[in-house]
Amino acid sequence: MSENIISVSIVDWDKIDTVLLDMDGTLLDRNFDDYFWEYYVPEVFAGKNNITFNEARNKLLSKYKSREKTLEWTDLDFWSVELDLDIPAMKIELNHLIDVHPYVVDFLDYCRKKGKNIILVTNAHQKTLEIKMKRTSLAGHFDQIVCSAEVGLAKEDPNFWPRLEKMIGFSREKTMLVDDTEAVLDSARQYGMGSLFYVARPSSTREVCRSNVYTSIIYFNELIID
Repeated sequence: MSENIISVSIVDWDKIDTVLLDMDGTLLDRNFDDYFWEYYVPEVFAGKNNITFNEARNKLLSKYKSREKTLEWTDLDFWSVELDLDIPAMKIELNHLIDVHPYVVDFLDYCRKKGKNIILVTNAHQKTLEIKMKRTSLAGHFDQIVCSAEVGLAKEDPNFWPRLEKMIGFSREKTMLVDDTEAVLDSARQYGMGSLFYVARPSSTREVCRSNVYTSIIYFNELIID
């Protein structure tokens, strides 16, 4: 039995003025980030510190976990110091793995044609953003790009959204947010965001996992009304 596809009738585009989009896992295939942090960094760290890969991986996963939902979690400069590795340079070495999800460009063009304000809102570090925008050439599709460090909080913090609203100006009731992290959608819902969508397959190498709380999409073509 084929997987059911969400009806696009759930999107009332006449009531949407602003589209907020996450980057990693939402617009871009998270396979790059998963491989980089869970395999490549531990491999290099193990060699540098003369320990096994599994020892390195377990140690690093614990370190990552301790910084979740904070700005340090995605701060390349922080991890470069913490791990004594040149993390930005290592990302550039693997940038051929950076890829855009199917239908993303179609969706961005669709939003542009409908006159929506398109804003990329990411927890990613500025250096990560630069590497990925250079690789994908997506930057020109956005009216504005905001990194969480500019706001001073990670998107998982409910106080992130009122700060963002003050910075860039938008109506929460007329704003759509698409993200692959439920904790981010939770904070946006608490703030009063009007239209929330969850990306159910952030990585091309993992199975679809729909949210039990938020309307889920696999690809962005599900939000396009012909």
